[in-house]
Amino acid sequence: MRLGVLGTGVVGQSLASGWLSAGHDVMLGSRSRTNEVAVAWAAESGRAASNGTFADAVEHAEVVVNCTPGEVSLSVLNGVDTAAFGNKVVLDVSNPLDFSAGFPPTLSIVNDDSLGEAIQRCLPEARVVKSLNTVTASVMVEPSRLDGRHDLFVAGNDATAKRVVTGLLADLGWDAADVHDLGGIDAARGIEMYLPLWLRLMGTIGGAEFNVHVVRSTAPSG
Repeated sequence: MRLGVLGTGVVGQSLASGWLSAGHDVMLGSRSRTNEVAVAWAAESGRAASNGTFADAVEHAEVVVNCTPGEVSLSVLNGVDTAAFGNKVVLDVSNPLDFSAGFPPTLSIVNDDSLGEAIQRCLPEARVVKSLNTVTASVMVEPSRLDGRHDLFVAGNDATAKRVVTGLLADLGWDAADVHDLGGIDAARGIEMYLPLWLRLMGTIGGAEFNVHVVRSTAPSG
């Protein structure tokens, strides 16, 4: 599958490399075709790896992956011709974190809206799916770094798009049984609002390599 990964930070590079290792054709997108990080990544990663502008990566892709920082995601996506996205699957990994008042950040979009929904409004024909934003980059691409079972969440309006994303998650090592479909893209509100708790846990635990697991009752109902 051809993937266009937007963003050259740790998350973008980690996911691009993870899916490249799984056999996908990956273009890493940035603001410029001469972006040093993206050029170096493509040069070091082999024949199925390439780099280009954000628009190049969208055009290349069957699935677009938004790994840009949440505070710039909408401006990045608005900078690409909407028609280029068509009805492609867009996996949104970003979080609407606002660091203007220091650390810990607040959420710039919260409660009755989400960045995932804002991206869906920005790209009305695309099939936006929210996932992967609740774990750190190393866990995204290697869930076995953590002992035992632990969970991811997906949200989106299109069932087929969510199946495509779940398949891409499986390519990174995620068990489909541990990927919970929370419903429409409005469920991105809850997924994103987990981040303030995640950040507090990171401080308490002393690191970012952790995740949560949903434990069900085994007692008979009623």
